[in-house]
Amino acid sequence: MGMNSYIFLLILTFLLKPGNASIHVYNQESFNEVGNSYLLSGGSEGISSSSHSRSFVRFDNITFRRPKSTAKSRGLIQVVLFEAADRNNIGGSAYGGQRSICCTSDLSKLQGCKQGEVIRIPSANDLNWPIILKLHFSRNSLSTSMKNHEEISISKTGMYNLFFIACDPKLKGVVMSGKTVWKNSDGYLPGRMAPLMRFYVFMSLVYFLLAAIWFTQYIRFRKDILQLQHCISAVVGLGFFQMILWYFEYANFNSTGMRPVVLTTWVVTVGAVRKTIARLLVLCVSMGYGVVRPTLGGLTSKVLLLGITYFLASELLDITEYVGTINDLSGRARLFLVLPDALLDAFLILWIFTALSKTLEQLQVKRSAVKLDIYRKFSNALAAVVFASVAWIAYELYFKATDPFSERWQSAWIITAFWDILAFALLCVICYLWAPSQSSQRYAYSEELGEEFDEEEAQSLTREKPDGDISLVEKKEKSVGGTRVFDEDGEAEEDKRE
Repeated sequence: MGMNSYIFLLILTFLLKPGNASIHVYNQESFNEVGNSYLLSGGSEGISSSSHSRSFVRFDNITFRRPKSTAKSRGLIQVVLFEAADRNNIGGSAYGGQRSICCTSDLSKLQGCKQGEVIRIPSANDLNWPIILKLHFSRNSLSTSMKNHEEISISKTGMYNLFFIACDPKLKGVVMSGKTVWKNSDGYLPGRMAPLMRFYVFMSLVYFLLAAIWFTQYIRFRKDILQLQHCISAVVGLGFFQMILWYFEYANFNSTGMRPVVLTTWVVTVGAVRKTIARLLVLCVSMGYGVVRPTLGGLTSKVLLLGITYFLASELLDITEYVGTINDLSGRARLFLVLPDALLDAFLILWIFTALSKTLEQLQVKRSAVKLDIYRKFSNALAAVVFASVAWIAYELYFKATDPFSERWQSAWIITAFWDILAFALLCVICYLWAPSQSSQRYAYSEELGEEFDEEEAQSLTREKPDGDISLVEKKEKSVGGTRVFDEDGEAEEDKRE
């Protein structure tokens, strides 16, 4: 395709409204001027077909109204439904010039199309596609309607686009109301989202398994629980709850075709709380909370302020994306919402690694080998997560840049699922490193002498005699001059080397 054709297709893609529900509602929607036509996008969704169930697009109460000034003449509205693979079969160009949606006098001579109507080239796979339905305004009539509950059956799996097009310049200002119902073979859930319902079933099961193991240990060693382990318990519980809510939200969406505002708001709010607590947990762990410092001290207010700010930014972004209609947002508006969330994440990562570096230095100075080993494993896991995140962001940008028409919609769910898997993997690492046990308190901060030396490295100073008496055993201290030995009376003797 030439540059003009490519720009034309990008304009169509920008105008598409991939609705967040399979029931698309239109309320006095206006047509946009594109080239030599007036166009309104009715939606774009991946639809899967199957032999055991019907897939279709249904039109309910679709009504077009035009201004009184244009009512003296007749008018034509065309409803165009096509698969993304057949996007070049709509419109044409004369002598390699600018691509047009509607047929002109020159194009009618070259391509044999009917002037004043949408140019349609039959698909190579099915001559009946793209499908075009025609509606006429009668003379002196202000409105026209489609046949109620009219359906177009879908027999092939693909990404389908719906447009309402007027080629007559006199129909400028026409508006449309009504709704369209898009149904897949398995329900009303859009094709690109359908795999996520099964994914959240899987995530609910793995979170349940993690929660069962964690809380069994948590209850068993409840007397030795650290403050840090309380926070981990909250993240595990919220993660399990969120996965269950996502499943029920998608299941309801699949059965009804609509997304209740209350349920979706609950889901995204729980998710925002979980993400906020999880990030603050990683930050507190990196700062050595409960391990090298008993409290966060003067940093408590800063950590809380960061948490509140991140929660508000995440909540606003998720509500905008999942609740209501995000399609009305322009690219700049969406960028305005994504930027604060991304900047806060970047700031958190910088703070986490700075704090983690200081914690490792303190543990090295104190020669606490057990704690140092745990934190080294944690830092390696965290570095791997950050690397995977950056790599996945790069892949996501590549995926979207190379698929402007969403033809790979069947694998698009992986983009969303990856982040949940990555968060779960890091949580598993934290649960493993700080698992509740009878020796949990040895990881806790202590001002006693034992904080300076690792308990596992220190040699035992007592042993039990058969008669129950406790006596001192030999304790050797390396020195340049010799070896110090403690006798049973507690007096030190020095065995000098020759």
